[in-house]
Amino acid sequence: MTHSTSPPSTTLRASVDFSDLTVDDVSRHFGRRRAVSRISFQASRGSVLGLLGPNGAGKSTLLAMLATLLRPSTGRIRYGTYDATEQAAALRAAIGVLGHDLFLYPELTAQENLEFFAALYGVEKPRDAASRALQQAGLADRAGDLVSSFSRGMRQRVALERALIHGPRLLLLDEPFTGLDDASTGVLAARLGSLRQAGAIVIVATHDLDLADGMFDRAVFLREGRMLDVVDRPGALRSTYRDVMSRA
Repeated sequence: MTHSTSPPSTTLRASVDFSDLTVDDVSRHFGRRRAVSRISFQASRGSVLGLLGPNGAGKSTLLAMLATLLRPSTGRIRYGTYDATEQAAALRAAIGVLGHDLFLYPELTAQENLEFFAALYGVEKPRDAASRALQQAGLADRAGDLVSSFSRGMRQRVALERALIHGPRLLLLDEPFTGLDDASTGVLAARLGSLRQAGAIVIVATHDLDLADGMFDRAVFLREGRMLDVVDRPGALRSTYRDVMSRA
C-alpha cells in the first residue's frame, strides 16, 4: 500500500525526517526496578501502532523513551538513521506528544493556545496554522472561546492539534480516549486516519480496547515491562488481547 505524504488536510514539516522507528532490545531500570525489559519492534511511516497492556505494563515509560525524555538503560532507539542518544534535541522537533497532561492554558482562547505553540515551534504564520488546526478539530466556531469553557473532549481535540501544530513525523499518544464521548472519539479516530494517510508514524498506548478495535496496523502487547507478542493488523482486539495475556 502506498501513502500520500502531503495531502491538503495534513502537511508534515519535520526538519529531521525519517521513514521508520526501530526499538532494539530496549530496557529501562529505575534503581533495582526494571520498568521495561528487552523490548524490540519497528513502526513505519503511514502506520498506527498500539502499545497494549494493563497498568504497570511499561507503556508510559516506553513512550517517554520514544519521546527522547528518558534514555534507555540498555538497547537503542533509532529514528531512521538518527540515534536519540546523539541527536535528541533535533529529533524532538519531529515528535509530537499527547499525554495525560494536555498542556493547554485555560485562561487563553483555543486560537491563542495554538498560536502560542505554533510560534514556539517556529511554524510560519502561527495565526494561520492555528486557524487550520481548529478547522481540523471541528472547533473553528469556538476559536475565540476560553479553553476553560471547553468540555474534556473539546480540550482533548485542541491538545491533539497542539501536538500536531509543527507537523511531526512521529506522534505519541498516551491513553488518548480517556474521558471522551462518542463524538470526540470519532473525531480522534478520523484524525488518526488522516495522519496515517499523510505518512506519519502514530503510536498509541491505551487500554480502551473496544474504542481502539480496528485502528492498529500493528499491536505490541506488554505485561510487567515485558513484551509478550507483536501482532500485525490485529482483528477482534479484545479477544486477541485476552489470548495474548493468558500466555505464561
